[in-house]
Amino acid sequence: MIATMIALFCAGYLLIALEHKINVNKSAIALLMCGALWALFSLAGGGMRTGTQLAEQLSSTCEILIYLIGAMTIVDLIDTHGGFNVITSRIRTRNKRRLLWLLALVTFFMSAVLDNMTTAIIMIMLLRRIVPEQRDRWIFAGLIVVAANSGGAWSPIGDVTTIMLWMRGNVAAGPLMANLILPSLLSVAVPTALACRLVGKGETADTAAAPQELPQGVEPRMSRLILTVGVGGLLFVPVFKEATGLPPYMGMTIALGAIWVLTEILYDRRRDMEASIQNRVSKVVKHIDMPTILFFLGILMAVGALQSAGILTDMARWFDKHLHEPFLIAGLIGILSSVVDNVPLVAACMGMYPVAGAAGAAASADPAFMQNFVADGLFWHLLSYAAGVGGSLLIIGSAAGVVAMGLEKIDFGWYLRKITPLALAGYAAGLLAIWLQHLAGW
Repeated sequence: MIATMIALFCAGYLLIALEHKINVNKSAIALLMCGALWALFSLAGGGMRTGTQLAEQLSSTCEILIYLIGAMTIVDLIDTHGGFNVITSRIRTRNKRRLLWLLALVTFFMSAVLDNMTTAIIMIMLLRRIVPEQRDRWIFAGLIVVAANSGGAWSPIGDVTTIMLWMRGNVAAGPLMANLILPSLLSVAVPTALACRLVGKGETADTAAAPQELPQGVEPRMSRLILTVGVGGLLFVPVFKEATGLPPYMGMTIALGAIWVLTEILYDRRRDMEASIQNRVSKVVKHIDMPTILFFLGILMAVGALQSAGILTDMARWFDKHLHEPFLIAGLIGILSSVVDNVPLVAACMGMYPVAGAAGAAASADPAFMQNFVADGLFWHLLSYAAGVGGSLLIIGSAAGVVAMGLEKIDFGWYLRKITPLALAGYAAGLLAIWLQHLAGW
């Protein structure tokens, strides 16, 4: 049974990686794999034990899904009201190198609040207005991919993987941000500095000459209000969790409810505005990327089946025996995340290494090693960094990269030659910074 489950998971993983070749949506494969793995586990084990484990896995998975649905709705609401224009319209410089740094930093901090895919879409659409030359635009787009992935790695709400680690109690918001902001910044700064040599010292189009219009019926004041309340709602979630101890999805439901009430009031006052152009939450929520939500459901539950069967525990023992070094384990995960989706990789690590208590770590056969796996231990911060930043090593390694590839038709080989060496240098610089911080006892 164990061998069959592993083979089935590997086959499903391969099909997910080849999604664009076989023209079958990865969500369908993930759901099918999930059902098949749990069926195998049930047939092998049977009884009430399987049902209890299934309910436990579904409960923890649904917490993440509820959070993601709320976050995606708020981000889409901001976007449909032109809220992000407030940010992008202030980018005025024409100097290519200065613009490269500015876009990298804006993308980095935007991605810490939004998801990396949405951030990449916004910034690449901006690129089309201000960088007409395709050669330069591909370089800018490549750096946006790097910055979007790095920006999500240090924030508890910046990437699906950090959200998972934060919601399961592996990391806390404060220590995660304090320990990873410098390494994450380095993982952007190093590639950006190297990329400046590729774009030269010239100037690009005048951004002031290409203003971006707001959606029909939306006034600048309303756009700014939706942006402020939406971003404020996203930032409210970690504060709510720390203050109340309740799971993050409860804070997200409050944030979504508040912005929903606000938009209803705003539109009710606009009686002259046609209903067809009103972007109420009830309309925006229909545009949520449900295939992505279903992919997370399938893949997280599939990994949960492996965890319940004890397969991930056996894998952890193998890593402990043959590697026995958190930097090596996390570094390997980071490189793998450039090829395969980082969500199941992180989920698998969470299943392999349950959060160790301080007393349990001290009483283990190797207390120094197990100390890396306590809540906010070194391994979890390494995993957050490596899984997020490692996705930049290949253009297919992250949602931001896939979006850039689709929007700009960036060639896989070109990215491998031009951007991968820069991203790898940044990845290594960030890992070195974490190692130095660890030696210094930060």
